[in-house]
Amino acid sequence: MRVAWLTQLLQIVLVLALAPLLTGVTRKVRARLLRRRGPPLAQPYLDLLKLIRKEVVVAGNASWLFRTAPYAVFASTWVAAALVPTFATGLALGAAADLIVIVALLGTARFMLALAGLDVGTSFGGIGSSREMMFATLAEPAMLMAVFTLSLFAGSTELSSISAFMLGPHAGLNISLALALVALIIVAIAENARIPVDNPATHLELTMVHEAMVLEYSGRHLALIEAAASVKLLLYLSLIACVFIPWGTAVAGAGLAAQAVGFATYAVKLLILGFLLSLFETAIAKMRVFRVPEFLGVALMLGLLGTILLFVSRAPH
Repeated sequence: MRVAWLTQLLQIVLVLALAPLLTGVTRKVRARLLRRRGPPLAQPYLDLLKLIRKEVVVAGNASWLFRTAPYAVFASTWVAAALVPTFATGLALGAAADLIVIVALLGTARFMLALAGLDVGTSFGGIGSSREMMFATLAEPAMLMAVFTLSLFAGSTELSSISAFMLGPHAGLNISLALALVALIIVAIAENARIPVDNPATHLELTMVHEAMVLEYSGRHLALIEAAASVKLLLYLSLIACVFIPWGTAVAGAGLAAQAVGFATYAVKLLILGFLLSLFETAIAKMRVFRVPEFLGVALMLGLLGTILLFVSRAPH
């Protein structure tokens, strides 16, 4: 039990420490692919430190919700990321590491951020919040369909159990899992405001979604939101690595050597997934805002089709 708690505490710190580095890696790789030098890998850490030191400027008509939303968004995202097994399973909070719980925590963070965008009453905040909720009506069901496919395939919604099942002999190539993976990737791109859905590096009022909701934030509040965005990206990549690329993950009760191998394997997985994300972003153009529901609708249909195919294939003949 003591080892499980130590591993859990290490993971809680690990996801927070590695999230800005992952953001820096994706920016650096994307810049290199575009034949630019790009910012240093430690730039996200420096940006967060600079924002923390700055004074917070709050609109005169902002309520308590505007001030507390960044803390709620950061806390919900951090807890959700800490529940996803990264380098080892058998965590102390493994019973709470349920996919539905993670979806609920991410939905809570999205809801609070959308309310904060509406609180001040600016036009940009209202546009961003309305677009975010419009996308959420398709992104959350698509995510749940992928979750149902995985839970039906593995017989559980706990991530440790799913990861252990995927490592076992009963898991293999399956069309439902492939559909769930594609649906999860589409949802991850949309939820993290990446190209082709959104571009977090620009502030174009006609196209921005996530940035429009946080334009009024500054100082430590903006630092919390930026940190939550980095943790959220790490969460989705860790989720893909945990479920669909579980090889190398240390099982429950493994020694320090196995956990060290699991940590090294997890770092390699993050680098590969971060590189593939940057490569995809440089190879595709941003789509129009009104095409995003069609993009997310594909994820919803793929998730639903994966669940139906799994039901049909397991139905008694």
